[in-house]
Amino acid sequence: MQISRSFLGNPKAKAAALLAAGALALTACGGSPTPAASPGGVSLINAGKLTVCSDIPYEPFEFQKDGKNVGFDMDIAAELAKDFKAELNVVDSSFEAIETGTALTQCDVSISSISITDVRKNVMDFSTPYMDDDLTLVATSASGITNIDSAKGKKVGVQQATTGAQYAKDKGIDAQQFEDSGLLVQALKAGTIDAALGNQSVLAYAIKDDAKIKRVENYATGEKLGISIKKGNTAMAEQVNATLKRITDDGSLKKFETTWFGEAAK
Repeated sequence: MQISRSFLGNPKAKAAALLAAGALALTACGGSPTPAASPGGVSLINAGKLTVCSDIPYEPFEFQKDGKNVGFDMDIAAELAKDFKAELNVVDSSFEAIETGTALTQCDVSISSISITDVRKNVMDFSTPYMDDDLTLVATSASGITNIDSAKGKKVGVQQATTGAQYAKDKGIDAQQFEDSGLLVQALKAGTIDAALGNQSVLAYAIKDDAKIKRVENYATGEKLGISIKKGNTAMAEQVNATLKRITDDGSLKKFETTWFGEAAK
């Protein structure tokens, strides 16, 4: 994994390291956090709270507005908490900690536009998919970029530790790594990079009102997003899947998609 900032200068990376160290310390002492059973019978890390890890900001999935965590994933998280009869507690985590499963040492689940991959399945379980989300390449009109080949040698940005970053690498793109999508989009709009490669939902949403940036190529990678759960926690997975089925059947999930994406991700 390539990281755009030095480890010591990255607060989220330091938090992830401290988290991992804490987990090792607990193991060394022979102890571990004692989960508390929720009213629904599923064990929660903190009694009465559904603790959710998310990498904020990743607009429109999760970001802050008026001091509150909002977005597509946050609406789903609220529905989960409702079914768990628990208070929603959101922990801002690095995506590295989320995609490696480290975040699940302090959270019941992670919800952060996580693409389901075979590699990630080795360290965590996933819910049923709740959204399809392929990749796209967006570029400034002045860049001259028309496809992935013409992007080689240009300044292309990606969010670190994502499938977009891996896809760029696989295609021979030496991409600049950004800690989160907010910084990636800022760099694109400021003109410090020529293009960005990532999920259609996020990048299409970010540039929808900017005439100077356009989508130049889409990639049908078959990506599906899921909620990550600690390996082997079948009770949690069953409850999460039950909520996803409920909000799919009653139309809530479609309503959330319309609210946050409209037609931007199509």
